[in-house]
Amino acid sequence: MSYKTHSFASLNAFSKLLLDYLAEKPALQGFYGNGPRLANFKEQIVAKKSFPAASRAILQTVLIEQYEAIGAEMPAVDLRDENTFTVTTGHQLNIYTGPLYVIYKLVSTINLARALKAAYPDQCFVPVYWMATEDHDFEEINHFFAFGTKYEWTTSQKGAVGRFHLSDFPRIPLKNVIFDKAYSEGKTLSEAVRIYMHALFGAEGLVCLDADDARLKSLFAPIMEADLNQQVHEPIVRATTEKLEALGYKTQVAARPVNLFHLTENDRIRLETGDSVEMADASPNVILRPLYQEVILPNLAYMGGPAEVAYWLQLKGIFDLHQVPFPILLPRNFAIVKTQKQAERAEKLGLSLADLFTDELTLRRSFVAGRTVHQLDTDQEAQNLMPILSELAKRAKAIDSTLEASVLAEQARWTKGLERLAKKMKRAEERNQGDEVRQVLALKEALFPAGEWQERHTNFLEFATDHPEFISDLLQIFDPLNFEFYEITL
Repeated sequence: MSYKTHSFASLNAFSKLLLDYLAEKPALQGFYGNGPRLANFKEQIVAKKSFPAASRAILQTVLIEQYEAIGAEMPAVDLRDENTFTVTTGHQLNIYTGPLYVIYKLVSTINLARALKAAYPDQCFVPVYWMATEDHDFEEINHFFAFGTKYEWTTSQKGAVGRFHLSDFPRIPLKNVIFDKAYSEGKTLSEAVRIYMHALFGAEGLVCLDADDARLKSLFAPIMEADLNQQVHEPIVRATTEKLEALGYKTQVAARPVNLFHLTENDRIRLETGDSVEMADASPNVILRPLYQEVILPNLAYMGGPAEVAYWLQLKGIFDLHQVPFPILLPRNFAIVKTQKQAERAEKLGLSLADLFTDELTLRRSFVAGRTVHQLDTDQEAQNLMPILSELAKRAKAIDSTLEASVLAEQARWTKGLERLAKKMKRAEERNQGDEVRQVLALKEALFPAGEWQERHTNFLEFATDHPEFISDLLQIFDPLNFEFYEITL
């Protein structure tokens, strides 16, 4: 596996909000605590030192029991130790891990823990996967794509997806011991995901947490009660959102007066003002989930995608309200994986990664324009024509003022005619370069399947099947503090 990296800005594929956050632009500094730099973790550790010992004990007990439920031992960490801290990423319970970027999130988080240990050897750092077991958007997680095929699980079950039983889980015709074991031995989707994540990353120290637990909810109960009974969070988030939008940034989430759901045996029901529920049966929505995470974990940093970083920036006000330290936000590592043959084809065609990130029409036109020996546009001719027509308009107007409109009509007709001619020449040149254009578009489709980023579409098994060291190699090359895009060649 070889690689090179590209700045985010060079690809024109990342939001201004993310770029400005990483640049620590002054206008954004009020929306987070410590910025995304290794040196800032010293202060973050101090801020999180006050994490309650009782909460640590509950967390350790819950995790040990969750691993015992799948017949495994939790990675050898002691979260009761006041010098042990977590770094976290979270994601839905996609089947077979879902798209590639889930793997990238986990590798980035593991490597962040390693980097922190090297920089701060007196502390221990635990990478945590926050399993989104209470999520109910099953349609987002019930499928994955590998080897050109969509594999899907259909079920009539409703409610928190982590509680789904696996009796109707489909037989996936991909021979893989890890996943076969997970879906045959796990009683619920939550257990199955823990089994395969432990098999893939347990040796790297990754701890998987299912926060759908009454003991953990008890630590967060006062905040949920304040949300349900006093609706304290929605005005704060709305004010922050308005400030970000006034700065020209696009925001991701909107708070509600009540930001909780009621979890029942088979459903997840949105709570409204005036409702009541036992806090053990309550579930935070996207607004409160980050705060819940920071209340129950001795956490220093959250590793997420661009949209996650964006919506966390909307939430600092509610952290301040409850005097909970705001974690350092870091974007996960991003990558595209090419085979050696694809890399050679891109080089032969003269295509850069930035070229491939453009839309198909732009890519095709720029490729043809860059290789032709002919002048395909008519801009110069149009410019040369304008002074002639302008002079004619003056002469015609001097003779008869009504003739000026005729000259202007001719000007518009000539301009459109030149544009039509340019389009015809470009189409003709595309036909002349037909073989190369087809190769360009085939490469674009292979690396951006169905028009999506590869990492948001393709499952990691598509690469790991022939390259068993795929994840190990990612662990070697990804740097969670290097905010660049990785172009990987297998």
